[in-house]
Amino acid sequence: MDKKITNNESLWTKDYILLLISNFLVFVGFYMLLSTLPYYIFEMGGSSSHVGMVTAIFTVSAIIIRPFSGIALEKVNKKIFLSLGVLICLVTIGGFNWASTVVGIMLIRFFHGFGWGISTTTYGTIASDLVPVSRRGEGMGYFSSASTVAMSIGPPLGIMLMGNKGFPNLFMGASISTLIALILIYFIQVPKLEIEVNREGFASRLIEKKALFPAFLALLLGFTYGGITSFITLFGQEVGIENVGWFFTINAIFILIIRSIAGRIFDKKGHFWVMVPGAIFSFLGVLILSYVRTTGTLILSAIVYGIGFGTVQPSLLAWAVNSAEPARRGSANATYFSAFDIGIGLGSAVLGNIGEFLSYSQMYRISSIPMLGLLIFYLIYWKRVES
Repeated sequence: MDKKITNNESLWTKDYILLLISNFLVFVGFYMLLSTLPYYIFEMGGSSSHVGMVTAIFTVSAIIIRPFSGIALEKVNKKIFLSLGVLICLVTIGGFNWASTVVGIMLIRFFHGFGWGISTTTYGTIASDLVPVSRRGEGMGYFSSASTVAMSIGPPLGIMLMGNKGFPNLFMGASISTLIALILIYFIQVPKLEIEVNREGFASRLIEKKALFPAFLALLLGFTYGGITSFITLFGQEVGIENVGWFFTINAIFILIIRSIAGRIFDKKGHFWVMVPGAIFSFLGVLILSYVRTTGTLILSAIVYGIGFGTVQPSLLAWAVNSAEPARRGSANATYFSAFDIGIGLGSAVLGNIGEFLSYSQMYRISSIPMLGLLIFYLIYWKRVES
């Protein structure tokens, strides 16, 4: 079980800071490829459908490996397991240099998904081990911010490297970022927890049942998020806004600002006081986005959605981790991230068809409905728990 932790225990330890930086660098490498790999596929003679297939293959392999990673983290050395995941990412990123066909890219991306699933699950698990229980909402909020900052840095950096000396330069840059992340893992001391032996069957351990409800809410959040990240550029073309990239920049800033505040509220008052306003802001942010016609309203929607997403996403992660026993934190992380990824995949697929059939403005109005669902399901849960 966890040792007793007081409110005065330090969050910003050497190991926690190194973990944040390592996680950030892995995400930078990931986002450098996310924004540029479609161009590489086109250069190999691929089409838009091939781009979608490569994305789907990566997501599927990551989802497949995560439950098994959660079980493995109950027994294996977490530091070695994390190193394995990041090493797979490093090798596969470098392997893109030798891919000469679209099929080759798909194969490499499939194995990249295994490394990504292992590393992201293990990063989250080690973070939950390092963060004091009394500050877990705050600590996991800062931890989740690594991906947000990387999302604002990785894509433009990847495009810049691609434009300067081409794809070999891009893959080298992503590889260097991932290599530094791997080296930093060596200097992290992962705490050894005294845990009871889990005697449940293998199948029942693939998913952490206690984390299922926050994971389900994460799926709804991911559904809407998938629509925003996948189609915001096409939406900008539809409504005549050229600088639609402002949405991601402003959104990232407000996610970073709100996460530390929401984390402290989560730790002191519980998830009700962050989930309800967070769900409302998320709903309003997407709804405002659907009516955007100017850069000003685009920025407004980015602010409102950033506050909502920055409140709900880390709170759900902290909730999922807190619901599990120490030995099951790996499975809780795997359950949460798998649900969020499934939501993103479903959102991209379903909302993309809606956007082509109707319009992207109407698509975003429809995609705000899951945020209302998130609020309603949560309130039903809260009322049942309180009664």
